[in-house]
Parts: sequence; structure tokens; C-alpha cells
Amino acid sequence: MDHTEPEVDQGNDDVLIDKLRDRAWDPGLRFDKAQVPLAWIEEHYGQGGIERIQGRIIGRSSSGKVTLDARADEVASYFADSPREPLFPPITPQEVDAAERILGRPLPELLRRVYTEVGNGGFGPDAGIASLTTGQRAPGHLADWHSSVRMHERNRTEGLPSSWLYLVPGGCTMEWHVSLLAVDNPVLLFDVDGWEPSWGEDPHDGLRNASPSLRHWLWTWACGGDVWAQVHDRA
Repeated sequence: MDHTEPEVDQGNDDVLIDKLRDRAWDPGLRFDKAQVPLAWIEEHYGQGGIERIQGRIIGRSSSGKVTLDARADEVASYFADSPREPLFPPITPQEVDAAERILGRPLPELLRRVYTEVGNGGFGPDAGIASLTTGQRAPGHLADWHSSVRMHERNRTEGLPSSWLYLVPGGCTMEWHVSLLAVDNPVLLFDVDGWEPSWGEDPHDGLRNASPSLRHWLWTWACGGDVWAQVHDRA
């Protein structure tokens, strides 16, 4: 299994949309990690298969599943016969228009295409791209999927720039946002705990990294790369 970082092609957006759809509609690849039943691994690979994955297990669940890198061979085999469909179906241009009226700004054309041609969130780096609309709920979940519009309204009341649109929870106190205003729409990694308004700080004090563009950030993930690699390189 080769985990070298891929070449990031920033050419034709139609190709990018196809690549995003390929990953987003594959239940094994739609996130960076995937769960596979330990019993299934033993059944298909024997005890040697259990021993082989020991150093690659990211987490375990009480239901007997292990969490592996989505690019693992075991993940590909387990989900090989699963239906190819998005977690949340794409939304209509009219629904995007309604969200833009709430946001007060237009979405980048590429992000609009993601929501109308790939899916209404539910795939991508970390915990997955937020839905643009509210009320989406993944099977087996007790709460609705995070919504970029709802998070944007919360963040705006807390003092974040209205031009930052919430994209993905980054874990702990980190959040990925896309700039709706800056040239090329860079993707911003924001640390909530890195900004203290009572100290006279600006939200930009909480920025930890910026991908040069939404296009670059999406290409990196679509090609199997790690959007955190640039962050770690700068650490």
C-alpha cells in the first residue's frame, strides 16, 4: 500500500468534480478513515490478517470494529460490493441560492458545484465537509450533520469575519474555513483556542495555516493526499 503524497493537478474542474464524486460516493473512501469488523478481517484473511493490521489500527469500537486508514487494502476489500452513492445527495441550485442569501455572500463556483454535483457534505477530510443546508442526519447518528450555514451564523455572532465559511471540524478546537472574499478562496485552519478577544486579539491570531486555494485543498484530498501535511511541515 503506497501512501506517498500524490501530484496535485489543478487543471480542469470537471476532472476534479469526478474525482471528488469517486471518493465521496465510495463508503470506504469518503472519509480519511473507515471502520471494518475485526471478525470480517479474520474470516477473510485469517489470523495472519489480524496480526498484519495491528500496527495500523487507528481505533477500536465496542461493536468489534477497527478503524483503519481509508486507503488500506482491507477497507477496499470490505467495501468492494457496497453501493456507490453519496451519504447526502446533492442539493439544487435554488437551495444554494437560499443559503447564499443567509450568508450574504456568493459561494465560490467550485464549492457550488461540490454541493450540487457531488453531495451536500458528508465526505472529505477529518470529520467531513459540512452540509450547506440543515437537517441532514447520517444513518445511525443521533444528531444532525454539522451545517456550514448554521455554524457561520454562530461564528459571526462570536466575532469571526463574515467572509469565513465553516467547512470541516478539524478535531479538538480546530476548524477549517474557506474564505469567500480572498483571491482563490484559500482554506483557513482556525484554532478557536488561539484567539482571545478579551486580550484585544483579532480572529486572525487564531489562524494556524492557509491552503493557497479551495481548489488546491480539494485536489489534495481527492487524489488521496493529506490536507494536514502542509500544517505538519510548518510545525
